[in-house]
Amino acid sequence: MSSQTTALSPRKVSVRVGGAAGDGIASVAETLAKACSRQGLYVFAYNSYQSVIRGGHINMQIRIGAKKVWSQGDQCDFLVALNQDTIVRHAKEVTPGGGIIYNKEKIKLDAASLPKSVSDFGIPSSAIANKFGKSPIMQNTVALGALSFVMNFPFEAVKDVIVGTFKKKGDAVVNANVGAAQAGFDYAKENFKQVSLTWEVSNKKRMFLTGNQAIALGAVAGGCKFYSAYPMTPASGILHWLAPKGPKYGVVVKQCEDEIAAMNMAVGAGHAGARSMTGTSGGGFSLMTEAVGLAAMIEAPVVVVNCMRGGPSTGLPTKTEQGDLFQAIGASQGDYPKFIIAPATVEDAFYATTEALNLAEIYQCPVILLSDLLLSEHYETIDDLDMAKVKIERGEWAQATNGNGGFLRYKNTPSGISPRAIPGMAGMNYIAASDEHDEEGVVISDVFTDPAKRIVMMEKRMRKMETALKNMPEPKVEGPANADLTFITWGSTYYVVRDAIHRLEKEGVKVNHLNIKYIWPFKADAIAKIIKSAKKTFIVEANYTGQMEKFIRQETGLSIAHHLRKYDGEPFGPDQVHEKTKALLAGAKEPALAAR
Repeated sequence: MSSQTTALSPRKVSVRVGGAAGDGIASVAETLAKACSRQGLYVFAYNSYQSVIRGGHINMQIRIGAKKVWSQGDQCDFLVALNQDTIVRHAKEVTPGGGIIYNKEKIKLDAASLPKSVSDFGIPSSAIANKFGKSPIMQNTVALGALSFVMNFPFEAVKDVIVGTFKKKGDAVVNANVGAAQAGFDYAKENFKQVSLTWEVSNKKRMFLTGNQAIALGAVAGGCKFYSAYPMTPASGILHWLAPKGPKYGVVVKQCEDEIAAMNMAVGAGHAGARSMTGTSGGGFSLMTEAVGLAAMIEAPVVVVNCMRGGPSTGLPTKTEQGDLFQAIGASQGDYPKFIIAPATVEDAFYATTEALNLAEIYQCPVILLSDLLLSEHYETIDDLDMAKVKIERGEWAQATNGNGGFLRYKNTPSGISPRAIPGMAGMNYIAASDEHDEEGVVISDVFTDPAKRIVMMEKRMRKMETALKNMPEPKVEGPANADLTFITWGSTYYVVRDAIHRLEKEGVKVNHLNIKYIWPFKADAIAKIIKSAKKTFIVEANYTGQMEKFIRQETGLSIAHHLRKYDGEPFGPDQVHEKTKALLAGAKEPALAAR
């Protein structure tokens, strides 16, 4: 989009909807976001919410552009305030040329609260809404209609989403909501001056989904046949998507009594030959870890999704953080083969899920997908997913025997990968126990421990990681080779750094970017080579202690010179990263830069 006048600077436009839990913030914001997406615009939407049913403060930020949008941004151009608290918190963050939409019958906006060059779009929401129904939330639909006018956005696009949202509830509900939105639009048209914006709509249909929905879709595309979970924010969205849709595609979906049951069911399903997954957050993953070790010992393939949130303990149930890296690395006890993958974007979450299912079966071990609340729960417009890229690889299976027994389920092979069989295959009986065992699965620890066989089995299992390292992709740096600064990220911090890089490139700054997706096994030599070649290194991660920086130092012996960390539960904004980068390039002396 671009601006016809200087009312708004020619950049991506941000809308923030704020209020209390129960005010219907999501309905307003998601309707606008879907309408923009269906017009062929790109959208990035992040919902900052509380773990209460009613009360508290919630705001949803939607950033819209004709080209790819990489983050929710920092400020907003239009603020839709559904209560007085939102005015107090966010009015001063509205950019010049923008405006504030609010119910002037209930909310006060004085001159002191109104930033310079920001328009007052107060509307009598209650009076208008009462013509179409007694629900207080109908006021939000009025505000949405007014917003459509003042930002010069096609009302028909908003109307189409409203119709689609409420059509299951009947014509009366549809007509009431469309009427309220139209009335809000008409009031604004009669009373306000429209902000001059030209929307570069393409009408190209694109997908609009969350990271959790992408993981669930990836599970289906990747051939998952069993998903078990106990609901836990922010992983619940995977279960919510799969529960109604999974069975249609042959996925058995089980809501369990707790995370221990969920993990053990998933391990059992993998052992029985079904591609299986489970999902949780850090607290639930803590309960799962013993069974993660069980999967490693019996060499059962399983994928575990850990959607990280603020910890420890119950922590911040509805806030984001990247605090579970070492929890994933140290899950269960002892040494065992596993994969840890941290997808960076919604598209990446889809493909990484299909890849995780393949890796679990090829290497017959647990695969941990590390997401976080920002990646899992934000909505984003993406280009179509390429199903041709999805390959289902089930690994090495044992061939039929003559039925005389002696099947070596845990055969000592050069790759560490043994031919796999599932219960019931003729002539392939074996023991699968949580104790250490020999090649047939016979336990070697009940009556006596056999040190020689223990060594053979341990080395066999761990050789899988040596084999995997040879087959895994090499880490790549995005951007010019001779950059003045190299960003390092993992997981969802990829987004904000890409946003900041676009700003820096427009200013003529040469930077590049290393995102670490494959955490375990770790390509230490390749990562070390990249870090050694960088002029300056700057790592951005959402935790207190700099977990990825510590992990890199542990594996390579190299330190990252500069850090930016955030642990207040909210995601990074591009302004923070841009500001710190410019300071570093200007010669800032701080060995570490931390966001407080």
